[in-house]
Amino acid sequence: MSETVHKKLNELQATAICGNDISSSCLYVSALTIMYAGQYAWVSLLIVAVVLFLFRKIYGEVVGAIPLNGGAYNVLLNTSSKKMASLAATLTVLSYMATAVISATEGMHYLHSVFPIVNVPIATIVVLLAFTYLAILGIGESAFVAVIIFITHLATLSLLVLASVWFLTQNGLDTFHFNWKLPISSDGIPHALFLGFAAAMLGISGFESSANFVEEQQQGVFPKTLRNMWGIVSFFNPVLALLIICIIPLTEVGAHKESLLAYLGHTTAGSWLAHLISIDAVLVLCGAVLTSFVGVSGLLNRMTLDRILPNYFLKENKRGSHYRIIISFLLLCVSVLVVTEGNIVVLAGVYTFSFLAVMGLFGIGNLLLKFKRRKLPRPEKARGFAVVVAVSLVITAFIGNIELNVDSFYTFLKYLVPALLFVGIMLNRSFLILVLIEALEYFYKPLRKMVIFSNRYLIKLNNKIHSQEFVFFTKGDDVAILNKVMQYVQNNETTKKLKIVNIKLENADNEPLKIDLKVLDRAYPEIDIEFIELEGVFGPEIIDELSKKWNIPKNFMFIGSPGDKFSYRVSELGGVRLIM
Repeated sequence: MSETVHKKLNELQATAICGNDISSSCLYVSALTIMYAGQYAWVSLLIVAVVLFLFRKIYGEVVGAIPLNGGAYNVLLNTSSKKMASLAATLTVLSYMATAVISATEGMHYLHSVFPIVNVPIATIVVLLAFTYLAILGIGESAFVAVIIFITHLATLSLLVLASVWFLTQNGLDTFHFNWKLPISSDGIPHALFLGFAAAMLGISGFESSANFVEEQQQGVFPKTLRNMWGIVSFFNPVLALLIICIIPLTEVGAHKESLLAYLGHTTAGSWLAHLISIDAVLVLCGAVLTSFVGVSGLLNRMTLDRILPNYFLKENKRGSHYRIIISFLLLCVSVLVVTEGNIVVLAGVYTFSFLAVMGLFGIGNLLLKFKRRKLPRPEKARGFAVVVAVSLVITAFIGNIELNVDSFYTFLKYLVPALLFVGIMLNRSFLILVLIEALEYFYKPLRKMVIFSNRYLIKLNNKIHSQEFVFFTKGDDVAILNKVMQYVQNNETTKKLKIVNIKLENADNEPLKIDLKVLDRAYPEIDIEFIELEGVFGPEIIDELSKKWNIPKNFMFIGSPGDKFSYRVSELGGVRLIM
């Protein structure tokens, strides 16, 4: 039997996959920003570019230290608690959901501008159904197709910029002078810039995408994708906003907000450029829809494997696709489309709240990494002050978006609260089952036979939950460190079985370690501790061997933070979790 070796993505391929997502925001962020900041929209977009520059270092440090897929969920799982990681994962799912809906809706608005016969709401649902079908078939992102779309999209945007500059050389800046003299909101320029900044943060949607598939990238590619994405949005978003202000009267922006760039193309070069931009928009926005379906499938599968979601979602079809996850995601997307009635402003608000929350949590994860994983080697570091400033700006944008559209915030909460309740129930299901058993015995004593039958089922279910074994690889740590391990397992995992494995050198003395484990065994009687000694050298081979031998997934295996002299990168250990 031959083993299939998957080729790692190079810089262009990796940038194309995540770049299609973030660069698609160029199609609608200018209109949103101009609606709130008016002629100063380009300034707000430049401020966003500064924020994104700060987050380049933040993401670079975290992913450089823990180069595993999962983004904010992964860093918080390895630096804090499973509850905090679950919050980040839930917010990420909401952002994927809003991305799919807003991208499909915007794509169909652009298609409508070419073919007016297209019904936007119906076409949006058709797009979502089509990509659901494709995802179920197992068709994910193709690097080749992503590169073609990416290059076409950048070429189209560049052509639009050149056509706009040529238009200005021929027609002058009369429109710019007219727009510049328009009165700003009654609250003044600073407040307009603040609201514009809040709306403009939608322009960096997708920046976290690269962190979700870092394991598929060649070594050293990830920071280059961050640099490339930053360069794209830092150039095109402010420049396009400034060109719009120079060419289109601001009074006309609202009427063309769904396809403003196509209108700009029509104004500067005619219908052919408007049609080209619209077709390009349909392609790149539909690419973002596919990214959402593929991304959410991987994330929810990881959450299910970590026992945050029911095993129901692990069911696969013959092609290896988690079709139950994909269909559930489709239902969520259609529901948010119906609730918001396809309103682009409300949809953008829902996405922005979830996306900003994820970015904020990623920044917090960076600070936790600095505090709790100091020994963990990393290729670059973000200054603590810069991280605090970046997180503060994200919080500012979050507050600004509440002021912009409080209804969007309420819609965001309508999805967040039930999702968190569901996740909370899953994380505490063992405790809830025990409460239910006690309640049945107390309140239904007259129906004793029924209670006995129900309790047997509940006890069997609870025992199944606790039967999952976990593994901690120890170097012979002292009792204080091992005690922290026990506390982590007790607070984050529903298990009663823990294997503590020591890969020792030949003739090494583990008697002090055995004495410490006896103390811990008495201190944590609810957890069955099994100590195992193996001779050899700790590394990916032993992890893989033990995972297969004991039938324990690698994400249920823990290690302490490795130091600079550790022989392997964390990504080479197959998903082993850092808990110390």
